[in-house]
Amino acid sequence: MSDALLEVRDTIHRLLLRDLRAMQREIDAYVDDETLWRVVPGISNPGGTHALHIAGNLRYFLGTVLTGGGYVRDREHEFSARGQTRAEVSTEIVRAMQQVTQTLSTIDTTQLEAPYPIKVLDVQLRTDAFLMHLAVHLGYHLGQLDYHRRIVSGDPTTVNTMGTMALIAHLPSAAS
Repeated sequence: MSDALLEVRDTIHRLLLRDLRAMQREIDAYVDDETLWRVVPGISNPGGTHALHIAGNLRYFLGTVLTGGGYVRDREHEFSARGQTRAEVSTEIVRAMQQVTQTLSTIDTTQLEAPYPIKVLDVQLRTDAFLMHLAVHLGYHLGQLDYHRRIVSGDPTTVNTMGTMALIAHLPSAAS
């Protein structure tokens, strides 16, 4: 069981990094800093908001809660901030990637099987299940960011948001 849990942890690690890198490509693909923050009818959060929210979310739930890091989350700021440059937003994504790697390269099966240290929305999950939630949550906001960028730019070009090669190259085969 412990080897399977470590494989799950490592897969979640790869998924989070793959999607954070895709988020960086999305941010870079905006035509300028202003369009990153443009609000369009029917969409309440611009692309920059999705990126800041995910960075803050991962740094808090992986760094502060799971490993006792010192990051202080300001969720309200994640949703109200406007005007940062693409480079500044990208820096926050890099910090989230660093936190993902720092945390997921060190937690062990005992921590993965244990209850996540806090209840989220009054639900107590195992740590491995909560890590899966974080990966899915990132994917959800990455999709929103992709659509926002396409809408404000008018450019339907993909940035290979959900590329599988970064994940497949490291997965054990079904036969093993």
